[in-house]
Amino acid sequence: MSPTLSRLGRRRALRGAAAAVVALGLLLWWLAPWSEQPPGGAITVSTGTRAGVYQKYGELLRSSLGKHMPDLEVRLETSDGSQENVRRVATGQADFAIAAADAVETYRLHHRSDAGRLRGVARLYDDYVQLAVAPDSGIRSVEDLRGKRVAIGPPKSGVRLIANRVLTAAGIDPETGIRPSSDGIDTGPGRLGHGLDAFFWSGGLPTDGLKTFAEQSALRFVPIEADLVAKLHEQGGATRHYRATSMPESAYPGSQLGSAVPTMAVSNLLITRTDVDPELTEWLTRIVLRSRDNIGAHVHSAQLVDVRTAIYTDPLRLHDGARRYYRSVKP
Repeated sequence: MSPTLSRLGRRRALRGAAAAVVALGLLLWWLAPWSEQPPGGAITVSTGTRAGVYQKYGELLRSSLGKHMPDLEVRLETSDGSQENVRRVATGQADFAIAAADAVETYRLHHRSDAGRLRGVARLYDDYVQLAVAPDSGIRSVEDLRGKRVAIGPPKSGVRLIANRVLTAAGIDPETGIRPSSDGIDTGPGRLGHGLDAFFWSGGLPTDGLKTFAEQSALRFVPIEADLVAKLHEQGGATRHYRATSMPESAYPGSQLGSAVPTMAVSNLLITRTDVDPELTEWLTRIVLRSRDNIGAHVHSAQLVDVRTAIYTDPLRLHDGARRYYRSVKP
């Protein structure tokens, strides 16, 4: 073997050894017990409707926090959804909440004094807009909703915010162009064909509140095409957080007949307030990331929580405690 090849071999070996050491170090860090004493006290977490993903995620997160922070009391409060959650955190009625980025931005644009206290903890997963109708419905597009009985979600929900914007982009007045209903994920699916022609939902995939109906082929999803998302962007403001995408065919196999459905998505954020204790927030951020697999076993969309993307909490700046955590795990 030539000296040159020998040197190349040694360099490759050294690089491989260095990579192995780094990988081992990360693995040991991940598995190592936490040496410091976790903070205690009590926090309130605002979630969502009982059949929605926010509530399920909140319940599982509370369980994880209970294992690692036994002196912390976690109170969960149901809500209409994102809009109410943002308001509760901003005004001090809750310490943490999950909210869609568009709802956070909307609150910031209309309540600048309170909104200045809001901070991000982690970007969690994406909500997909799901416009559902009965299988035999003649509704094939958003434009076909004109004059129909449509559930647009509770007044303080993120669904209501999105539904109104989608309808407006399609040229339909949300108040006069349809017969609106406040049904949410808890009641909407069961009323299709029995008082409702369609309902909007925005949530992680799949949403348990829709899964049973979908498996029984009791639903069909109406596409929200990319050109409509482009019209949404023309509305300005918080609509920049919407992106065109598709619901994969695996989301609700019984209802999608092996086909992806064009739609739009928006990211969900775990949010808090500037005055919440940094040490507590650092611990909570750590547990959110380390509990991904356990929570993801029950909330499929939570499997996408990742330290590389969690740090991007636009439109909010990171809370000091969350920033401290991300710096501690930066490669």
